[in-house]
Amino acid sequence: MLAFRLLTSVLVLAVSVLASGTPRIDKNKAALLVVDHQVGLFHMVKDINPSEYVNNIVAHAALGPLFNLPTVLTTSAETGPNGPLPKEILQLHPNSTIVRRNGEVNAWHSEEFRAAVRATGKTQIILAGITTDVCTTFLALSLVEEGFEVFANADASGTFNKAIADDANDRMRGAGVQVLSFFAVICELMGDWRSTPGAAQVLPFLDRFLPSYGYLARAHAAATNNGTILPGEAGLN
Repeated sequence: MLAFRLLTSVLVLAVSVLASGTPRIDKNKAALLVVDHQVGLFHMVKDINPSEYVNNIVAHAALGPLFNLPTVLTTSAETGPNGPLPKEILQLHPNSTIVRRNGEVNAWHSEEFRAAVRATGKTQIILAGITTDVCTTFLALSLVEEGFEVFANADASGTFNKAIADDANDRMRGAGVQVLSFFAVICELMGDWRSTPGAAQVLPFLDRFLPSYGYLARAHAAATNNGTILPGEAGLN
């Protein structure tokens, strides 16, 4: 009888998990968080090539204007060794809220930051930060506890080495955070090449930030149009 009850409980749990499904990003429900992508903290990132990582953090911030996502930026001890956000990120968000924290390691412990995130009115959060194991993970866990669906952009989060990043990503996944690549985040936000933003807007974005896919699109367009194209003119037939 005990074994039967245990089996029944397991089946009920399995059905519940299947029924709930895996969260998917919905651009109408999502907000973007840029967490401690500061020029000083940048030097601690060793698990991603520096040139690639610069590209990745700017690309993460650029998701906001591309998909019209409300965006909250935050820094930690900006006037100290951590430094400011890169000017390329600030230029993308002249009207977004920036919360400059003075001591809180976990951004969610900042009352001002919590208010800014809640003010977006969104139920899904896309985030990335430095470092993966602290700034991204601590905040992601707190957001899950608050009832948000959380998506961590792994390509735009960096830390001291790959082993630490892997452990941090495992910890987040264990708590229900969806850990995605940059490309997966873009594709889930877009959903359909015929959407708006769709091919006309996203392909130029990929041409800039993910050139391996951008050049694929260029090759396709060149073949189908029987000629070469400029960045921003790529399209899917």
